Amino acid sequence: MKYRRLTKEQFEELHQEFINFLATQSITNDEWTNLKANKPELAETELDVFSDLIWEGVLNQAEYLEHFAPQHMYLFRLGEDKMHAIVVNVTKDGVDITTQEGYDWLRENLLDESVEFLQADKEYTDDKNADKFKMIEQGAVITKGELYHYFNKLIN
Repeated sequence: MKYRRLTKEQFEELHQEFINFLATQSITNDEWTNLKANKPELAETELDVFSDLIWEGVLNQAEYLEHFAPQHMYLFRLGEDKMHAIVVNVTKDGVDITTQEGYDWLRENLLDESVEFLQADKEYTDDKNADKFKMIEQGAVITKGELYHYFNKLIN
């Protein structure tokens, strides 16, 4: 397995897609029920293969990631050859931008001396999707890039 198995909730959301996946494997509903009962390791393999296919599709389409920490905001544009990162650091004591109060403080004090902006490009390893997945596993979420674009305009 290249990524990780989808959660039960994710499988429930993708129920129809999983049925279609089994159909492409020529596995009927009765055969799937039999597989789960009599060859659970083979059923587990099918779940893993399906999970990897879904992750590949999601990661191929992901264009932006965001990751918030108490004093840092990491905004990534996932380009074809490299990712571009914008980092917002808050050095003011007592401000936690993962809370509404801290985030509101940041919005109102973007030009404060305790707010700094950094940006950098980072090359992918040989497996671009594995790089993206690792960031998601570390807490990043896929977004449409609104914050990235806002801060990119602000600092460039």
